[in-house]
Amino acid sequence: MLELLDFDFMRRALVAATFTGLAAPAIGTFLVQRRLALLGDGIGHVALTGVALGLLTGVTPLITAVLVAGLGAIVIELLRMYGRTSGDVALAMLFYGGIAGGVLLTNLAGDSAATLNRYLFGSITTVSTADLWLIGGLGIVVIAIATVLSPQLFAVCQDEDHARVSGVPVRAYSILIAVMAAVTITVAMRTVGLLLVSALMVVPVAAAQQLTRSFRTTHVAAMLIGLLAALGGVVTSYEIDAQPGPTIVLLALAGFGVAALVGALVRRRPALITPEST
Repeated sequence: MLELLDFDFMRRALVAATFTGLAAPAIGTFLVQRRLALLGDGIGHVALTGVALGLLTGVTPLITAVLVAGLGAIVIELLRMYGRTSGDVALAMLFYGGIAGGVLLTNLAGDSAATLNRYLFGSITTVSTADLWLIGGLGIVVIAIATVLSPQLFAVCQDEDHARVSGVPVRAYSILIAVMAAVTITVAMRTVGLLLVSALMVVPVAAAQQLTRSFRTTHVAAMLIGLLAALGGVVTSYEIDAQPGPTIVLLALAGFGVAALVGALVRRRPALITPEST
């Protein structure tokens, strides 16, 4: 197993997986708490247009994806706040618009469907040193903000009205959560792909919720589960010669299955213990 460290591309892949595994659940915890688990899918498809724009203009696709996904996230949040369109309808429009824009711009750029596949399903073994610096920098920013501002972000996600009465700038923090989700998606698109990144944001959180009771422990546990799934997926995909993105997601789902079983047994155990009859 250790022989994979002899390859530069695998070392870069493991480092990228580390940042992805930590950052995705770090922001995903707030999305789940806010019942916006599908937001990652919507923003992911908007980011596809950003990738295609980078291919068309010759700019690094990661940079254009961050900008376009961030703008899309802000639009979604503003529509949710002020628009008469419901949140799920706004997501659907951006969902389909992102796919259409991505395919159209990719064709105009003269690139093939294989180019899009690297971003749709991930291509972590092709991460360059420059990509790694960008992924690492953005990942650190997301993790730091999610950790430092955790109380304020939790207050907004738990009860917007109560947070607003308490003096918390709800609108600003809501937009911050959406933008952080967009940044996280672009960080993870080279690891698990834009079509699967939402799973890495949601599944580790769902797994952690089976074992924890407080928000803080759920947040930390979700990040640890995401890290294990990401690193384990890269190593497993190398050993069995499979694609890393789907392997990472399947490991995360397996982790949820184990956590659900353990959680059910722990919750059932007190009920099985009855006081001795006197």
